[in-house]
Amino acid sequence: MSHDHHHHDHSHDHDHAPEWKFNGVRVIKGNQLDTNTAQTPGMNRAAAINAARVGAQKIWAGTVHIHPNAKTGAHHHGELESVIYIVKGKARMRWGEQLEFVAEAEAGDFIFVPPFVPHQEINASTDETLECVLVRSDNEAVVVNLDIAPVEKPEAVYWVDPIHKQPS
Repeated sequence: MSHDHHHHDHSHDHDHAPEWKFNGVRVIKGNQLDTNTAQTPGMNRAAAINAARVGAQKIWAGTVHIHPNAKTGAHHHGELESVIYIVKGKARMRWGEQLEFVAEAEAGDFIFVPPFVPHQEINASTDETLECVLVRSDNEAVVVNLDIAPVEKPEAVYWVDPIHKQPS
């Protein structure tokens, strides 16, 4: 059977080819993430996908590692929605005006955090690092660290680099 009747001009498909070569699908290697992103005491965030790195317009994605027994300071992410996928470990989330609500999640679970909700991430394990993938609904990582007394005090584990000084 002949397939000639399927033939048509594909030249229009290639109009974007030069641009797509460099601005098409991008692979960001796990060892090339950018830690120069907004931080909260007790956790290490690293950006994979954002405006600066790949030209993302509507999403931010990266990883979060929380040390065993560590708890973050209270914070929210402004107007952004966040999705957290737990790769390894066990998370306890506290949220609310006084962080009065609590839920736990483990590897394979997804967590949704709506805009402006004050929350605290806690590694519920005493010996295993909590490893998560994080996706947000905008290309900039908005983090508003809050000065409220958490139910579970943040551990004094600070990630420090030339841009993010340890709070004094």
